[in-house]
Amino acid sequence: MFGNWGRSTGRAAGTVRTVGALRGQSAPVTHGLIAVCCLVFVIGPASGLGPAYGTGDELLSAQRAYFERWGVVPVELFQGRPRALGTPATALFVHGSWLHLLGNMLFLYVFGAMTEERMGRFRFALFYLGCGYLALLGYAGAHAGSAQTLVGASGAISAVLGAFLYLFPKARVTSLFPFLFFLPLRFPAWVVLPFWVSLQWLAAGRATQGPGVAYLAHLLGFSAGFLYAWVRYGRPARVKSPATATEGENQP
Repeated sequence: MFGNWGRSTGRAAGTVRTVGALRGQSAPVTHGLIAVCCLVFVIGPASGLGPAYGTGDELLSAQRAYFERWGVVPVELFQGRPRALGTPATALFVHGSWLHLLGNMLFLYVFGAMTEERMGRFRFALFYLGCGYLALLGYAGAHAGSAQTLVGASGAISAVLGAFLYLFPKARVTSLFPFLFFLPLRFPAWVVLPFWVSLQWLAAGRATQGPGVAYLAHLLGFSAGFLYAWVRYGRPARVKSPATATEGENQP
């Protein structure tokens, strides 16, 4: 995913995401989250690096069991199983493929640092985990009868994008649009991020239940992040010397 089902990378044609080098001065929580997600992925079966998980069908079986153990299975979540109640939190640290992991971590690296610097470390950590939990919980509620497994940090990272849009709407973003042959164009965040949300909205309307990208989790996370920043901070902060960012195509 940004929010992924199971092992699928769910790459969506025409999806545009913002990536680049907007950074705050100090962001230990953001960097720590990236480190934990990368470590969890490398030691898990999805990376394909652990010989203990075997190869071929044996590896695929290990991956399915791993995702079912740590990911969100909506039908189990709403059956009231105690263990399942924690999965919207654990799923935030589990990713289905290298592309899934790297895409999410790049977004978190770009937008998380400035957002963390504005919110403060402790508040940002709670914001990230809380919004991510709610995004996955909301998606599971909309698909309460599904036995598909949902993993990935996309809901939480979408919340960071929503907060970033409110806090730094004039930050300049250099974007690479696939449908314009990756021509670099510079736009403020208030143009780029709403465009990204519109793509998620359109994709969510066409999405079917099953393996793919959890677009609804993106929308829920983004909305939660934007509303939190609006209620908590009131007037957006001014960006005096915005850095440059790049935007490319990726999955969530």
